[in-house]
Amino acid sequence: MSIQSNNSQVDQVLLPSVRDLGDFQVRRALPSAHRRMVGPFIFLDSFGPAVFREGAGVDTRPHPHIGLATLTYLIEGEMDHRDSEGYFQTIRPGEVNLMTAGRGIVHSERSGPDFRAREDRMFGFQAWLALPLALEETDPGFRHVSANAIPIIDDHGAHIRLLAGSLGGVTSPTPIFSDTLYADAVLAGGKTLKLASDHIERAAYVVEGEIEVSGQTGRFGKDRLVVFKPDAEIILKAVGPTRLMLLGGEPLEGERHIYWNFVSSRRERIEQAADDWQGGRFPIVPGDPEFIPLPSAKPRQAA
Repeated sequence: MSIQSNNSQVDQVLLPSVRDLGDFQVRRALPSAHRRMVGPFIFLDSFGPAVFREGAGVDTRPHPHIGLATLTYLIEGEMDHRDSEGYFQTIRPGEVNLMTAGRGIVHSERSGPDFRAREDRMFGFQAWLALPLALEETDPGFRHVSANAIPIIDDHGAHIRLLAGSLGGVTSPTPIFSDTLYADAVLAGGKTLKLASDHIERAAYVVEGEIEVSGQTGRFGKDRLVVFKPDAEIILKAVGPTRLMLLGGEPLEGERHIYWNFVSSRRERIEQAADDWQGGRFPIVPGDPEFIPLPSAKPRQAA
């Protein structure tokens, strides 16, 4: 669902779709019927917060990707990543897992034995960044960035962790493929955050609390993706204690198609990937023999 805005600095306010997976909910802000991308971001999921009883956990079986990079960030909990390139990594709060699919990769995401041995919470985000045309078929790979390597920007009551890309002259060590902004910003009540027009497209996902946009009427609350108009300096004010995910960047060249876990500028490439997965021609994930079957839904265009 989308709320169109007549405000001079706010382009759209997107309300995520919600899926109930039993133990927790997933809120998908991108893609939507009203907007496919913000900069290179073609997918944005928020999962949780949820409490898992002892013995329970997340079990996302092996599944394939092409043409994108997945960026996973946890606020609470932990999760084990395994992929067909042989990488294994447990991600914990404040850390970043970046998996580059390129020409094709398969991975699983599961709760490990330590997580299942206790009652614990899970809360986090997964974003997909579509790859530029020249890198859509690049070699697959994986990079983990520890919490203490993430740059921190403290700005008059705004505490910002720069997960990927650049902001205010600071650059994250997370390897990216095009102009990008991705940050976790915590604001004390009444404090402001200035977003310069360094990135063409920018948005803020309200994780907790409410924000006001300087010069605008109304407030934007929890689980709203507020998309700003280009070329304007944006000043956000936290009504009370507030947490935001900031995202954006330069739009990629040309349109993108998305079907299930596949992204490409060429629809025929997605059809090939679907046939390859159904035919068992993707590599396997060592130590994880299960898989998610190909769904029957048709590919759809993302632009």
